[in-house]
Amino acid sequence: MADSSAAGREKRTDERRPGRRAPVWLALTPLLMGPLAACSGGGGSGAGAGAAITPPRVVDAAHLVHTSPVRDAEPGKPFTVTAESGDTVTDVTLTGPDGRQVPGVLEAGGHGWHSAGPLAPGTRYTAVIAAADGDGARGEMTAVVSVKAAAKLLNAALGPDLGQEVYGVGEPLTVQLSEEVKDPAARQQVERALTVVSSPAVTGAWYWVDNKNLHFRPKDFWPANTRVKLTYDAQGRSIDGSMYGGSLSTVSFRTGDRVEALVDASSDQLTFKRNGEVVNTIPVTTGKPGFDTRNGIKVVLGQERVVQMSSETIGIAKGSSESYDLKVEWATRVTWSGEYVHAAPWSVGSQGVENVSHGCTGMSTDNAKWFFEQTRVGDIVQVVNSQGHAMEPFGNGFGDWNLSWDAWLKGSALGQAIDTSGPAPSAQSAATLRPEV
Repeated sequence: MADSSAAGREKRTDERRPGRRAPVWLALTPLLMGPLAACSGGGGSGAGAGAAITPPRVVDAAHLVHTSPVRDAEPGKPFTVTAESGDTVTDVTLTGPDGRQVPGVLEAGGHGWHSAGPLAPGTRYTAVIAAADGDGARGEMTAVVSVKAAAKLLNAALGPDLGQEVYGVGEPLTVQLSEEVKDPAARQQVERALTVVSSPAVTGAWYWVDNKNLHFRPKDFWPANTRVKLTYDAQGRSIDGSMYGGSLSTVSFRTGDRVEALVDASSDQLTFKRNGEVVNTIPVTTGKPGFDTRNGIKVVLGQERVVQMSSETIGIAKGSSESYDLKVEWATRVTWSGEYVHAAPWSVGSQGVENVSHGCTGMSTDNAKWFFEQTRVGDIVQVVNSQGHAMEPFGNGFGDWNLSWDAWLKGSALGQAIDTSGPAPSAQSAATLRPEV
């Protein structure tokens, strides 16, 4: 039987809070505590033997706190718990459907608690809330928090995504969004949700190619043997008021040696460098007048041991004096429109002498095999002194490096450079290149 003094205190507590009752929308679980058993050593009746211990008083925590909405809670906002005047929040555990706890912050003095991040759309959480009143009575409650579904979720496919662990130093990071983002403030939200970490650290920035695609590149090429990690984490965050961040995604890789191939269309020579040192010089032929090779910096997109090349893919009709349809070996692709560095045994007599190709860089079979085996996706191929037009910055491969750093910064919604300090583990993902000649 509870002692009369405890009953009196509880009665006075209720009288102190007239009309306070648990909200009907909360699923409540009062904390139940049984009386504590006491044991005596000898069965004596001394003052200290078998003395009764008064259990702590228990109250309904729903009388002590109120929360942000638990039914149809707005996505993108934190969950909050606030103590009534004179009461305190002692602990809150907010758990998602995957069993993971959502981090939170308990305010000084126990006046309240809030989740450290926003609630994800269309998700149910369980909140276990512990509180205490001004007289030391304690209680606990459980609330099921259901969050409204978002009208749109913004997911992001990250690249590079060729399933390789190692890429060349010219490989940019890419983001393809599931929805168009046009508003400048919404674009800023997207950039804030993207984290680039590398070791060693670099200075880089994002560039909006269009409403659904962003690229990230350092001010200069990645250093050799750099570990890079890109993360998209916008879960639950509002992008533009009606669209919220979708699933977490990440991609990791490392760079290899700094490999650069310089093709001089005036001397018909290719100079191959590894980590700044010249390794090989190869006689080549580039595009003849009317089919001049593009000038500028390109990035290796893929490599094919044998590829079927047809002039019809570049607009030369079958039967024309310029038409061709043949198998080509040791082909290293540098544009989506069909520019390669490849074996051209039919033009060996012109290699190092004159330009006779339809835009590709041709060399002997042995030299093409050597070049193929010495390069990888992401390596740099730069053409100079050609009469062709400049390499497109976007849309025909990775011409990102042809924009000046000042011009690149202007393509960022935040308009600022990013420091990528921090370690980055490697990881793999999978995709395929588009086959195009």
